[in-house]
Amino acid sequence: GVERAPTYVETPSAMFTAAMKIKKDEPDHFESSVAQAVYELQINSDRLKQTLREVQFTSAKELEVAEGKKAVLIFVPIPQLALYQKMIKEKGLIEELEKKFSGKQVMILGERRIIRKESRNSRQLKQKRPFSRSLTAVHESILDDLVYPNGIVAKRQRFRSDNSRLLKVFLHKDSDINQDKLDTFSKVYKTLTGKDVSFEFRSAA
Repeated sequence: GVERAPTYVETPSAMFTAAMKIKKDEPDHFESSVAQAVYELQINSDRLKQTLREVQFTSAKELEVAEGKKAVLIFVPIPQLALYQKMIKEKGLIEELEKKFSGKQVMILGERRIIRKESRNSRQLKQKRPFSRSLTAVHESILDDLVYPNGIVAKRQRFRSDNSRLLKVFLHKDSDINQDKLDTFSKVYKTLTGKDVSFEFRSAA
């Protein structure tokens, strides 16, 4: 038979292993740095490593939210969102990631696709669009993800004098968020949806 050259199995480099944290063939430089940060937590954080082994993210972007101030958005597969939110609520995932990104605000959002409403011409679409993929539902979910684990108590739609709309969102009074974070939420929501939102605190009825 043909003699084969011996194959040498190298241990995967940290960067290659980190690349497995993102579900994307060609992540950009920033996404690779997020993958690296998540992978380092998976290796080094006793609180997070178990759950982090089970998850990936789909994309990440850096967003300027104020003069010289940036936020980090990490988009994750919807089936894994509950695991991420468990780590946010119980295990300080956001705080750990923010340390890795020198204090930039980090937000974790479900990767959602909006399916357009059927028009008359497209009625022959195979299946009815699920409500969870409608524009309204996706925008509401983005809002919930942004403020998690803080609960939304109420929402009010306001019309301004120029007929533009402002969504007012009321969060639990005991929410541990400062005004800076609220401003960042507003900026991120506007960037992702094109809609204006403002946040206030209110006691749950």
